[in-house]
Amino acid sequence: MSTKDFIEKDYYKVLGVPKDATEAEIKKAYRKLARENHPDANRGDAAAEERFKDASEAYDVLGDPKRRKEYDEARALFGNGGGFRPGPGAGGGSFQFDLGDLFGGPQGGPGGGPAGGFGGGLGDVFGGLFGRGGAGTRTQPRRGQDVESEVTLSFTEAVDGATVPLRMSSSAACKACSGTGDKHGSPRVCPTCVGTGQVSRGAGGGFSLTDPCVDCRGRGLIAQDPCETCKGSGRATSSRTMQVRIPAGVSDGQRIRLRGKGAPGERGGPNGDLYVVVHVDPHPVFGRRGDNLTVTVPVTFTEAALGGEIRVPTLGGPPVTLKVPAGTPSGRTMRARGKGAVRKDGTRGDLLVTIEVSVPKELSDKARDLLESFRDATSGQDPRAALFQAAKGE
Repeated sequence: MSTKDFIEKDYYKVLGVPKDATEAEIKKAYRKLARENHPDANRGDAAAEERFKDASEAYDVLGDPKRRKEYDEARALFGNGGGFRPGPGAGGGSFQFDLGDLFGGPQGGPGGGPAGGFGGGLGDVFGGLFGRGGAGTRTQPRRGQDVESEVTLSFTEAVDGATVPLRMSSSAACKACSGTGDKHGSPRVCPTCVGTGQVSRGAGGGFSLTDPCVDCRGRGLIAQDPCETCKGSGRATSSRTMQVRIPAGVSDGQRIRLRGKGAPGERGGPNGDLYVVVHVDPHPVFGRRGDNLTVTVPVTFTEAALGGEIRVPTLGGPPVTLKVPAGTPSGRTMRARGKGAVRKDGTRGDLLVTIEVSVPKELSDKARDLLESFRDATSGQDPRAALFQAAKGE
């Protein structure tokens, strides 16, 4: 990403969100665009692949609160690439001012620092964003881009952990030309920028701005015989499949960071990181509440009224036996310790068992007679008496 791109690209527009969007809204918009335009779902669709790259680049900035703040400040300062203009009190004179001074370029003062009174300046802002010290150092090693992908796990895989294959598409050095952009691996120094990758232009009012060289695309080199694969850019889309270990106890929507598993760096720079967003399919029996699993178990009226022991299923293990106290109401939750999801420290949460009194849809004649006898024996009890008293404020 060049300085000019960073200032002029409207990442909010790319993601389709307003400038005051929350982190959650930005994340939701990115995930939607990533799913719709992912190369795996749009094989051979170059436009979809480009939209996927643009969305990833936008989220790489707006999804990080610190980088988003720096981006907003830079956009407000430069105004879509516009230059500095002297204020009303600046007088009629003019002076040359190059962004190389702000970015710690070679035109600064002694020791490579900024000239005049611009100490510090924007070097801290853009140096951290682009992994370089300034406009004159584009040939230094450059960190690879972060890559985000998604994976869907079964409920059991999420609880116990799993190793899954993950196919990724990212920008990498073109294999056909070894990243040189030249078919024969012998590019020449760009005559326009003399190998710096940047050129200066007048911005009015006596100022000048430094932009990436359009002839060499900011690389400082021009292919004498452009590579047919990357069209002379030196970069190409690379697809690879890797085995990714998803830790036990991961939850739906969790974002896992894998250091150094993203896009390869340029000129010997470190790789970016891989972020994996996990989706978990629901289970027909069990649910999840933090580190605990949940299950609803039906019991008969007599088991709830008289008490007894019931067998309860567990996830991937043998059933456990729980003792139901006499008079247990429907909806009461009991706990089977150590039968839940795996925690980060390797221990397990609990299995929360909710009792649900099951009412039979059909009764035998004998069962009906016995229930009618029970009804007659308890006719003096009104379970709703306390309810009506509370409703009256008594």
